[in-house]
Amino acid sequence: MEFGLFMMPLHPPHRSYADSYDRDLDLIVRADKLGFKEVWVGEHVTEKWENAPCPDLLLAKASAMTENILLGTGVSLLTLHNPVELGHRIAMLDHLTRGRLQWGIGHRAITEDLKLFGLDHLQGDEVRERAAEALDLILEMWQSEGEFSFKGKYFDINAPALDPVRERGFHMRPLQQPHPPIFAAASSSRSASIRTAAQRGYKPMSSSGLAPRYLAEHWNVIEDAAAEAGTEVNRSDWRVARDVFIAETDEIARERAKAVLGRNYIQHQLPNRANSGQIQNAKINDDVADDDLDVDYMIDNIWIVGGPKECADKIRNLYNEVGGFGHLLAITQDPDDPSWEHETLDLLQEEVAPLVSDLI
Repeated sequence: MEFGLFMMPLHPPHRSYADSYDRDLDLIVRADKLGFKEVWVGEHVTEKWENAPCPDLLLAKASAMTENILLGTGVSLLTLHNPVELGHRIAMLDHLTRGRLQWGIGHRAITEDLKLFGLDHLQGDEVRERAAEALDLILEMWQSEGEFSFKGKYFDINAPALDPVRERGFHMRPLQQPHPPIFAAASSSRSASIRTAAQRGYKPMSSSGLAPRYLAEHWNVIEDAAAEAGTEVNRSDWRVARDVFIAETDEIARERAKAVLGRNYIQHQLPNRANSGQIQNAKINDDVADDDLDVDYMIDNIWIVGGPKECADKIRNLYNEVGGFGHLLAITQDPDDPSWEHETLDLLQEEVAPLVSDLI
C-alpha cells in the first residue's frame, strides 16, 4: 500500500492566509523527505476553512521545494473555469513539475462558488454537462495539431494555428503525453463522476467521510462502468481518503483528534454539510441516528485515530471491508501546535506503513 496526503486544505479561519500556505508547504516538504508517494491540493473558492482558490500556485511553489513526491490538483473544478485557460495552466504546471503532475478533476461545485462565477443559474445536470464539455475541449485542444476549433453548448473556441515565422498561435501542451494521469474524485455514495472516470479509463479517488459500505459501493460502480465501456480498472489505482491522527499512544491521539479534527467537524463540516448526503454517508448502518454522528462516533467508526498499532489495525479493517485499495490519502490537518501533524506524518510512514506493507 502507498501513502499520500490530501490537502483540502483545512485551516481554521483565524489562521492568516500566508501562514496557512506556509504550513501546507512545510507538510509537503516533510512528506517528500519521508517518502510519501503523492500530495493533492483541493480547490475551493468560497470556503474560508478550505482557502485554496488556486491550488496550481501552491503546487508550483511546492515543486521547487521537493524532489520526488507527485503533485496533484484535488480537484480542478471544471464547471468554474474557462477551459482554454485551465488547459494552459495545467499544461504549464506539468512542465514546471517536470512531469510530476497528476490532474484531479471534479464535475461539481458548491452553490456559493457557482454564484461567485455567475453560474448559479445552472441546474445540477447542467453543472455536470458544462464540466464534461470543458474536459472534452481541453483534451481535444491538447491533442490538436495546427488550428483548433471547438463548438459546444457552453464553449465556442477557434484557436489560431502556430505561425512558424512569427511563432504565434496555439502551442502549449503538457509534458506528459497525451496528458498527465487523470483522476476523478467522488464524495457521494453512487457518484456519477466516478462512473464517468471508469468509463474513460481515469483513476478513482473516494472522499474521506464515507462509511465502508458506501466505499464498497464506489468500487461496484467503478467495475460496472468499466465493464460497460470495455476499460480496465485495478484496485491498486484506487485512492481512499481518510482523516488521520496518530500519536505515540491511543489516549494522546484521541485527545488531540478531539481538539483538531473535532474543531473542524463541529465548526466547519457539520454546519455546511449537515443536510447533505456527505454527513449521512458516514453512517455505518441504517440504525445510526443523526444525533449519533458526533466526534466520538467519527473517531470510533470513520477516522483513523490512535497509536501506530491501532491505526494499522483500522487501515487493515477498512481495506478488508471494502475489498482492497492501493493508496491511502491522509487528510492533512492544521493544529495550533504544528508538531502534532508532523508527528502524524512521521508515525504514519515510519511505523504504520510497515505494519500494512503486505496490502496491495
